[in-house]
Amino acid sequence: MHDRPLTPHLPARSPGRRKRTGQSRLMGLLLRYLSVSRVSTRVGMTCVMMVWASTLCWPAPVLAQATGSPVSPSAGVAGTDEPRETESPRLLRRTQPRWDLLLMKTSTGDQSVTSIEQWEVRRAGIVQAMQAVMGDLPGDERRCPLDVSVDEVELIADIARLHLTYQSEAGGFVPAYLFVPVSSLDELPFEMELTDEQRERTRDSAASRQGDATRRPAMLCLHPTDQVRGNRGVIGIPERPTMGYALELARRGYVTLAPAYPLLADYQPDLAALGWESGSMKAIWDNVRGLDLLTSLPCVDPDRMGAIGHSLGGHNAVYTAVLEPRIKVVVTSCGLDAYVDYYDGREDVWRPGAGWCQERYIPRLAQYADDLESIPYDFPELIGALAPRRVLIVAPVGDDNFRAASVDRIATSARQVYRLWERESSLEVLHPPGPHDFSDDMRKAAYEWIDESW
Repeated sequence: MHDRPLTPHLPARSPGRRKRTGQSRLMGLLLRYLSVSRVSTRVGMTCVMMVWASTLCWPAPVLAQATGSPVSPSAGVAGTDEPRETESPRLLRRTQPRWDLLLMKTSTGDQSVTSIEQWEVRRAGIVQAMQAVMGDLPGDERRCPLDVSVDEVELIADIARLHLTYQSEAGGFVPAYLFVPVSSLDELPFEMELTDEQRERTRDSAASRQGDATRRPAMLCLHPTDQVRGNRGVIGIPERPTMGYALELARRGYVTLAPAYPLLADYQPDLAALGWESGSMKAIWDNVRGLDLLTSLPCVDPDRMGAIGHSLGGHNAVYTAVLEPRIKVVVTSCGLDAYVDYYDGREDVWRPGAGWCQERYIPRLAQYADDLESIPYDFPELIGALAPRRVLIVAPVGDDNFRAASVDRIATSARQVYRLWERESSLEVLHPPGPHDFSDDMRKAAYEWIDESW
């Protein structure tokens, strides 16, 4: 995953971008999540009222932990009910439990989380803490026309593989591979050049549909770290024989999209110029826009979309799903352990430009090197935040990058939330023998897990 040190860059907030107070940040996020989730209207409105009422009486440091808002040294003084903005805000540090997800610390003491409504309040704080370190997820103001451009089409039996770019933000184009049935090529809402033979095969295949308008499930296929091949590594090339999940899922009837990851191989966006505070958040946004692309396709069922990835792709899938409720199933292979367990907390992997602290990941994490326990969010909370959606974690016992024992601790914590939802079986962990790899047996198990999700 983390093979090349890079110099981190922490770009300033974009000029003219309006800063939000803690309450408005938390409310905005919660309303967005509830608007696209399956939470009932009654539960949703209860969550909103609980958040608003509780934050009004939280002191500034507690509000900051829950919302990711900066805290000034004088925040919380008499007569001040909002954190004061400063030119150099203090680093947000943890005040909520890392492992006990059903406990919430408030200004009046410890509070047990015993209902979905209370969990949604806790979850909103986790998500905002995540964004306080990674940078904010943009809103609709950053969306723009996808402006898809196809530069290559290859037919592989009854599957078409398109190499294309899509516009994730103004002037920012993401390279990606799209796999669709050949029979759906004539339905795609963008132009492409086909050879005479490809046109004939497309016509024949479309005719064989005989009016079948069945929409297919779709998967984001997120690639591991690869400075040479980038997203080509997951399309079934001989050089990466255990990583071809974009092609293999397409053969099982899925529409798959494999976007490139920032600052790997030939995808080199200028993160600072674009205003991104981390490569991870840029990748999340690119994936969100990739889902926009998938939902624009007539052959895709927008209610059946998921994400799968190995190593870098594994935690990229988790990060994206936490912020994107359209993702209904997640498979993460060799993609995570708790930050506090990463390489047993070795100092050299937490310096600027190393490990998680590289520019393409989350450079701000380097500021926690002296106290990893104070990182305000972690994978136990992020996996819990995916409940009640289906999540499969593949953690080989011989993985020398992410610790299998740490994954078990993460799953134990997250299951507290899954039990609250009465969906404990929706979280599963597999510990195959072997190293940091996505073996044939584990990919087969992952595909079957995904198939059972619909």
